[in-house]
Amino acid sequence: MEQPENHAQHYSESRFWNKLAHYAKKAGAEVVEKALWLYYGAQDPKTPAWAKTVMIGALGYFIFPLDAIPDFAPLVGYTDDLGMIVAAIGTVAMHISDETKTKAREKMQQWFG
Repeated sequence: MEQPENHAQHYSESRFWNKLAHYAKKAGAEVVEKALWLYYGAQDPKTPAWAKTVMIGALGYFIFPLDAIPDFAPLVGYTDDLGMIVAAIGTVAMHISDETKTKAREKMQQWFG
């Protein structure tokens, strides 16, 4: 699997929120929640720079329109995104705080009820 950092140049905060706004329901709660962990983790000033690089790289892959499996492909379109996100989380898990997870949970509650 590619390294998440390789996609950091594709990341922007506005593109991240735009993709979530348009595809959250299609991508599913699991993908969205884990993407929010990375997003809020990258915003946390206590997160080390190397971990932020991994987080932003994975989010760059998530929003990059030409990933390994196109997002419009039925049933499997977000499996590669989830794989990249999970790989990034595995790498930086110790830097995803309970506060970060709470922020993600609150946003999920707003969107999914």
